[in-house]
Parts: sequence; structure tokens; C-alpha cells
Amino acid sequence: MKTFFVGIDVSKSWLDLVVCDEDQNQVEQPMNITNDLKEIKEFCEGLSSRFPDVKLWFCLEHTGNYGLLLSQVLEELKLTYSIVPPLEIKQSIGMTRGKNDQVDARRIAEYASRHAKKLVPTSLPNEKLLKIKSHLTYRDQLIKVRQQFKNSRKSHLVSNKSYDIKAIISDLDAKIEGLNQDIKAIDTTIEEFIKSCSKLNKNYKKIQAVKGVGPVIAVYMILYTNNFTSFNNPRKFNCFAGLAPFQYSSGSSVRGKTKTSQLRNRIMKKLLFNGANTAAMHDPELKAYYRRKMAEGKHHLSVTNAIACKLVYRMFAVVKREEPFVNLVR
Repeated sequence: MKTFFVGIDVSKSWLDLVVCDEDQNQVEQPMNITNDLKEIKEFCEGLSSRFPDVKLWFCLEHTGNYGLLLSQVLEELKLTYSIVPPLEIKQSIGMTRGKNDQVDARRIAEYASRHAKKLVPTSLPNEKLLKIKSHLTYRDQLIKVRQQFKNSRKSHLVSNKSYDIKAIISDLDAKIEGLNQDIKAIDTTIEEFIKSCSKLNKNYKKIQAVKGVGPVIAVYMILYTNNFTSFNNPRKFNCFAGLAPFQYSSGSSVRGKTKTSQLRNRIMKKLLFNGANTAAMHDPELKAYYRRKMAEGKHHLSVTNAIACKLVYRMFAVVKREEPFVNLVR
């Protein structure tokens, strides 16, 4: 069966679509539809009826919530689709000139056609994970605002030594406390979402038995791994988080340092580094590992990165083995 690839450039209000065959030839004129349920459904059903003997594979860039409605319709109609990081598509194209939404849609369709063998079908997380994601995004926003107020308070405390601005400091204290309560309420809501789903709750509890893994890391791990189903091994997740080291060498003359990639999930790497620092203090095995590597002259960040990788391996192990984590060194 032939496959047609539908490249979709997603924006808040519009979807630009281009259909290409396996040889990257355009088979229909570029289309533009509004990003709403009715038009998306009509387009997908119309395309399926026009090409009944062809497999349709939709491809779009990861654009956050703007592509969510489209993904839901594609899943409802049981159509295959892949969501690809924008940087991956950009780097695969090479040097380009000019840009508009229809050109971008064509480039996405051509990318899908060229990389058909490597394309992985996407599926949306369940509704609870989507709700958890939204609550975590809001939580991060509140934490940033709280930090801004804390920094402002420090600045005003210095000014208060010269002139009386206790009213401003008191107001900032009230705002910071209010944000603390809001963040606690979100944490409670997220935990309720997890407890209401036995599969999520099971893994949530198991991975927290790994020292260095607290509730926040556990929630993010479940979210980014789609409850440990999106990554089939911990090495791939470490690549995603920016923890996996890569060699840099060529021939006999180029001998660079082995280092991690700058292409990483910054939130996940930061959280796992915090967890690694905690584990290096409280886990006997990892504490001994940290001391041994530091005695060998390794850099603190390099050792911390290695411990973060070990935490990921431990979390995947306890989930995949269906066994609780047991620390053999006490």
C-alpha cells in the first residue's frame, strides 16, 4: 500500500497542509484551514475519502497546546501521525531561503517522506497526564513569580535601612505566602490525579523508593516518559534529559572531551541534578561513589551527572522489573 505524507504547519488560528507521496511529489494543492474541531474533522475525513487505498501519515512539529486539537481528531479517526521536534526538521533540511507557512508545511511533508522508516507514530497521553502537565506548567509559572517577589523583597530590605518602606515588605511577604499556599494546593491536586489512576500511582510510589527521587521528580518522570511507556530504555531518556555523555573524536587528530549534548530538557536535567546531590549525601552506595570519583580528580558536575544517570537507571529498573527498589549497601 502506498503512503501519502501530510505535512502540517500549526499555528494558533490556522493549519497549513501539504500532501506529498513517497517520492516527495506534491499530490494536492496546499490547503489552509482554521484550527477548530469542525474544519479539522472535515479535512481529515475528506482526505481519507479521496485516497481510500492509500495510507495517510500526518506529520507536524511540536507546538505545545496549538496542536492538541488536531492530535485528538487524528486519534479519534484512527489516523497515523507523528509529532516531531522543530529543531530535528530544521537540521534535516540544511540551508534554506525564504519562509512562509505553506513552505514550512511542504518541508514537513518532505521530511516525513524522506525519514519514513524512522518516523515513530505518536499517541496522546491519557487525560489525567494532560491535566498533570497543565498543572505542572502553572506550578512552574507560580514558582518563577514567587522568586521574583523574593528577589524584590531582598532589594527592598536593603532600601529599608535608609528609609521606612515596611509597608512594601509586608505586602511582598503576603504575596509570597499566598503563592506558597497556591503551589501547595497545586501539589495536592496533582497528587490526587495520580492517586485516582492505579497505574500512575503504582509507578509514582515505586520510583520514590529510590533515594534522591522526591514527589516532584517522580511526577515529571511519569509525565515525560508517559508513565514509562515512551522510552524503552534509560539510555534514551538520559539523551532526552541531556545526561548521556557522547564521545567527540575523529581520526587521530581530533580528540575532544566526552561531554553531554546541549540539546536537552532543561527542567528534567535540573531536577535530576538536584536529586543526584541529595542521593550523594543520603544513599550509602552513591555517597561512596561520589567520594571515590572526587578523590580520582573528577569534576563535581561530572560526578553529579553520572549519579543522575544512575538514578534514571534505577527508576527504570524498578518499574520494568515490577519489584520495589532495595538498597543493598547500608
